[in-house]
Parts: sequence; C-alpha cells; structure tokens
Amino acid sequence: QVQLVESGGGLVQAGGSLRLSCAASGGIFSTYSMGWFRQAPGKEREFVTTISRSSRWTYYADSVKGRFTISRDDAKNTVYLQMNSLTPEDTALYYCAASSLRVIATSNDDYNYWGQGTQVTVSS
Repeated sequence: QVQLVESGGGLVQAGGSLRLSCAASGGIFSTYSMGWFRQAPGKEREFVTTISRSSRWTYYADSVKGRFTISRDDAKNTVYLQMNSLTPEDTALYYCAASSLRVIATSNDDYNYWGQGTQVTVSS
C-alpha cells in the first residue's frame, strides 16, 4: 500500500510560481509512474501531467504545457510539480497519484493510489 502526501500549495498572484511536492511511502517508489491531477470547484478531476519510471517519459495536458514541469527524485521517494506563469484558471485542488498499471498514465483509472490533495489558489 502506497501513501502519498502532497505539500507546497498556497495562494499566489497571477504570473507567479509554486512548487508542489508529493512524498511517497509504503511501496517501491521507483517502480511507479507518477502523476498530478487537479480539480476545480464544480468540475471533474482532470489530468495535468505524468512521469514514467526512471523519468524516461513525461506528458502534459495542453493547458499546462510550457508552464508546468514534472520531475521525480527516486532517492527521496518524491515527485515534484513546478508551476510557472500561473493564472486564475489554475486554481484547484491538486492531487498526486501513483500508477503500477501503465507506463504513461493519463487518466484517473490508470492510477492505483491517490493523495489527499493540496490547494492552489491563484489571484488575479
């Protein structure tokens, strides 16, 4: 059983940056593909980005491409999400997830484990 704990969320002005972290425990972190999703009020949870084992592949939603960067540190059992040029449309609860099911995991169903989320609020 894998436990995921996100951190790094907060309130930031439009154009600013935040770095989210997700610490994993209880499993062999390096064997999982990792992803970030987000859910805005009144909307469904949506895919943001994913990174495969060994950081071989990354994939981004069009809405964040060029602004967000996912990375992982297997020695620290941690995945990161660097978010730049934030806009109010990025306001959401951000979730970290781990997948043993797919190498490139881009949908909710691809993931076995989820964190509780960290809130990101971008003011205009």
